[in-house]
Amino acid sequence: MKKIATATIAAAIAAAAAAKEMHPDMVGNKRCITMEALLRTEPGLKQIGLFRTRESSEIKSSQWSVGCETLDRDYADFDQYKDYVGKTGAKRGRLFSGWAKTEKEKGKYDFAWLDHQVRALAADGVKPWICLSYGNPVYGSDINLGAGVAGVVRSPEAFEAWLKYCGEVVRRYADVVDEWEVWNEPFGKQMDVYFEMLVKTSEVIRGIQPHAKVMVSAVGDVANAKDLLKRFVDAGKTDSVDTWHTHPYIPNPDRASDMWWGIDRTAEFRDLLAKANPRFRLVQGETGCPGQLEFGHALSQRPWTEYSQAKWDLRSMAVHAVRGIPYSVFSMVDLQYKDYMLQSFGLLRMNLGKKVVYARPKFFACRNMFSFFDDGVKAVGPAKADFEILERRIPQVDMPSKDEPSTKEIPYEVSVARFEKAGTPILLAWYSHRIPSDALVFDTVKFSTPGVAFKDPVWMDMITGRVYEIDSKDVETKDGTTVFRRLPLWDSPVLLAERAQVELK
Repeated sequence: MKKIATATIAAAIAAAAAAKEMHPDMVGNKRCITMEALLRTEPGLKQIGLFRTRESSEIKSSQWSVGCETLDRDYADFDQYKDYVGKTGAKRGRLFSGWAKTEKEKGKYDFAWLDHQVRALAADGVKPWICLSYGNPVYGSDINLGAGVAGVVRSPEAFEAWLKYCGEVVRRYADVVDEWEVWNEPFGKQMDVYFEMLVKTSEVIRGIQPHAKVMVSAVGDVANAKDLLKRFVDAGKTDSVDTWHTHPYIPNPDRASDMWWGIDRTAEFRDLLAKANPRFRLVQGETGCPGQLEFGHALSQRPWTEYSQAKWDLRSMAVHAVRGIPYSVFSMVDLQYKDYMLQSFGLLRMNLGKKVVYARPKFFACRNMFSFFDDGVKAVGPAKADFEILERRIPQVDMPSKDEPSTKEIPYEVSVARFEKAGTPILLAWYSHRIPSDALVFDTVKFSTPGVAFKDPVWMDMITGRVYEIDSKDVETKDGTTVFRRLPLWDSPVLLAERAQVELK
């Protein structure tokens, strides 16, 4: 057996201790193998530290929200993960009001379960917003995802009870909550009854809380949204609502033309909203990526992993943030759909007992994004990139899926999101031509964005939060543009910013 020097062993122990200190596990030192693999990736630069993230209570304001959905149907246990919500750095959290859980007997309300959630989030610096939903079996309507609105609106008794219930919720939480989403995902051909529900529910909400913001839930595809908007315009009721939501579950979040709310379709609808009423605001109200192959729900029938999941979520966040669109990540935890599946969208991986297993890479990616991109960082807009691939390591393949297989070579594309902080430039850059891969390597590229000049730039991996310096010989600023002669790049956003703007631990 080869004898190992004592000094070598000591160095290995010291390195392991330093690594543990540099990358603390937020969830009781429970092992996340995927995160460990990501921490072994080498971009070929000199690491200078780890980005200092912030908890929600430390951040003054931002446009980021995290989903705490489905607690109305007990698909998760809030007490098992409540201590981690504020650690994400999100400033807002989405809750479901749970009419059926609160009014189990006609006219009698028990809000104890929801009180706990609302107050716990607020105490951690996470402002709750509430989705008023779904139906209630004691009035003959359904409590589940996909429940039709007609079961409430077309029954005089049920609709009266719904409006009364909504009023009770608003009165109870008006000191903390001022954003109210009406229903969740009323997809399909029901815009007539959903319009009626929105108008009447808004009247109740505003009668109690005049300054409240009333949110239109995602209604499916763009055609449904246009149909609903036309109803508001034709009826002269555009002042009844404030915010319109999208839920863009798209295999490639950079596919701008995707009919299910690709970013170009989103921009077109945002323009229509502005013409209908300048007060209208468009918000991404729920989206995310699974961490494994799912057989149901959004983005199913694709072999996602916790690697591609983290990349997908970062790319989707970047696409929206650079356009100034507020964003809600689905979901804080995996959700145990009764008699169906344990969904894997969570920032935290859960087991069948609804307990935390570990924090996924998605948790750390979101925490880095939320901590850096607060309201002190201003979106400038998408930018063009000049790039040349010097060393190609990421394979040009797509994951197998339900789509038709393609052997066509897709041209490489680089997306760039441009921001500013305190008068200095900030860029996010990533490959965007394909669905995020599981590749744990970086290509080396020559890269520049015209008109963007850096003085002392650093490079940051947005998943792990590791920060690296860039060798001065590989950077040249001339005529107001910085050219990076050798820059690590892959199919997930990396950050370029001035050293002074990236606070280290």
